[in-house]
Amino acid sequence: MDDGQGVKVITFDDAYAADFARLNYEWIEKYFVVEDHDREMLDHPREYIVDKGGEIFFAMVGGIAAGTVAMIKFPDGSFELAKMGVAPEFRGRGIANYLMKACIDFAKAIGSPKVFLESSRKLSPAIALYRKFGFEETELDKNTPYARCDIRMELAIKGVDV
Repeated sequence: MDDGQGVKVITFDDAYAADFARLNYEWIEKYFVVEDHDREMLDHPREYIVDKGGEIFFAMVGGIAAGTVAMIKFPDGSFELAKMGVAPEFRGRGIANYLMKACIDFAKAIGSPKVFLESSRKLSPAIALYRKFGFEETELDKNTPYARCDIRMELAIKGVDV
């Protein structure tokens, strides 16, 4: 998918695995502490996400990975939207919107019942983005592997128009 303005969204390729890690380590280290579960996914994205039925999207601008996001598959067919990061020099250009649309389109195409995410209220621009795309706050999962999470949001896929 290319928007005609130089933003192209692509799916995972091992050639961009280091970009997936770089883009996420950047924001996690800036706002939080990198946790073990972060390292598992970021250092081994194919094994922990793609090979298990998930997907990783990249927003490419001029051949550069400007942003990324993962869709992690769960046994019930739902997906967790996770590890969304946009390089500082590309923020404010709508990159996250392209990534969100790719995630929702992906979930719809494979018939997923819902997409959920866990985040931190500290990331207010991200929370606003999720609300813009129809995500609603739900009860926090007490078993979340992340200490930083204080909000959980869900989007029911059936009938969603993007």
